[in-house]
Amino acid sequence: MDVETAIRTRRTHKAFAPEPVPRDQLEELFQLAAWAPNHNLTVPWRFRVLGPESLRRLKEVAGPEGAAKLDRAPTLVVVSCRLDGDPVTEEEDLHATAVASYIVLLAAHGRGLAGYWRTPGLLRSAAGREAVGLPEGERFVALLHLGRARQEKQPPERPGAATTVTYLD
Repeated sequence: MDVETAIRTRRTHKAFAPEPVPRDQLEELFQLAAWAPNHNLTVPWRFRVLGPESLRRLKEVAGPEGAAKLDRAPTLVVVSCRLDGDPVTEEEDLHATAVASYIVLLAAHGRGLAGYWRTPGLLRSAAGREAVGLPEGERFVALLHLGRARQEKQPPERPGAATTVTYLD
């Protein structure tokens, strides 16, 4: 799949088959994320793949409604960004971590997998952070749901570039 096709056909999926993404495939996705642009090669992103025990802890903190959303995908990845105390570096690193997250989603799509990027407040809470081992020196960025899609999704209409681009003189 070429890059343009991958970008145009990747969708957010919320219904997944029950089989988890194999570890070797996850490793490939995380290796590709290493190519995200990041200033001075700080490599600020951290990926935590939730296992049964960490998922149980997170679901306990989430409560019944939140736990149901965590059950949507067979593989969950918490993405965080290391913080170094410098506001400029942290902003650059946060953006780089977002790009690395999107690389994981796009590369997963290119391998026939489906994904869903969430930012639940649960992972900004002290109890949620503790459930997944997110230390003080890291900022939560994304909860990626990964697996095989149970359905096909049609692309939504997108605004043309004319609505988002201004050419300056």
